[in-house]
Amino acid sequence: MRVAKRIELTEDDRKVLMRWARGRSTPARLVLRARIVMMAAHWAQNLEIAAQLGTSRQTVGLWRRRFLTKGLAGIAKDAPRGGRPPRQRRRVEALIVETTTQTKPPHATQWTTRRLAAHLGVSHSMVQRIWKAYDLKPHRVRTFKLSNDPRFLEKLEDVVGLYLNPPELALALSADEKSQIQALDRTRPDLPLRPGRCGTMTHDYKRHGTTTLFAALELPNDKVISTCMARHRHQEWIKFLKLIDAQTPADLDLHVIADNYATHKHPKVKAWLARHSRFHIHFIPTSSSWLNLVERFFRDLTDKQIRRSAFTSVADLIAAIETYISAHNDHPRPFVWAATVQQIIAKVGRARTCLDKTTSA
Repeated sequence: MRVAKRIELTEDDRKVLMRWARGRSTPARLVLRARIVMMAAHWAQNLEIAAQLGTSRQTVGLWRRRFLTKGLAGIAKDAPRGGRPPRQRRRVEALIVETTTQTKPPHATQWTTRRLAAHLGVSHSMVQRIWKAYDLKPHRVRTFKLSNDPRFLEKLEDVVGLYLNPPELALALSADEKSQIQALDRTRPDLPLRPGRCGTMTHDYKRHGTTTLFAALELPNDKVISTCMARHRHQEWIKFLKLIDAQTPADLDLHVIADNYATHKHPKVKAWLARHSRFHIHFIPTSSSWLNLVERFFRDLTDKQIRRSAFTSVADLIAAIETYISAHNDHPRPFVWAATVQQIIAKVGRARTCLDKTTSA
């Protein structure tokens, strides 16, 4: 009776095999191979391993020999298979990629696998394989926006400088309005989360009015100064500036980062700022809301408190907002700005280059 050769594992081999055998995202074929090798290392014979793992003796013998000759690399990667080269795929591969990226189907905005397969006279499974190989996803699209502000670099350096090197004896604040927050109430009660089923809510709703949140994020301690008002004109902006003035130490200069909304530059706002010399306004470049850190706080507020809640009145909405901000201020987690001016400029440059190429094509 032939006896399979014994496999001896190093401690590193054993750790890798254990990770593969237990990994939830590990491919099933690699899980099976790892278990075969681990059982073989405990003197189990091929027939015994095959019976326990529900596979064939030949499969066990194959991966046992592969590990003995090539180690972990031998079972991690499949060996090249024989057979005739896939000539049809090579012939139409470039055509599928070119058609997917350079053309559109009639009466549609993007290709599907079946529509493109019918158009080119190939199988839709071939289109799927080629799209996967080239990471093509025609059904997905991402939006972008580039600032055309002629003072983009100057404003960028100014704002990023406040984030990375805040001035001494001064307080930097990122301020903005989150306007027209709706107090929405669902027409039916939500169904709760249960094992095997996500929570559900009706798609239709009742409107009960709106409010505007004015917020200023103190840097770097992340405390939020806020208030809700019915409108967001220059009068409300001045009231908010007065609130900031009252809730910050009087001996500190205030560097306020804001966007280019017209009310922030209203003549009466400028006159008020002229009378309060400790305020210094730093405007971000146009079309660059990502540069204002308070927008990141607004996103968290929407995701964690507003979007999935129901409000029967504006007062309920304001109470929920104030509760969230109060909890945030009790345990603030500062947003850390890491991107340098050079990194941002390089990224914007790459985007402009791609856009110019697309426009000139």
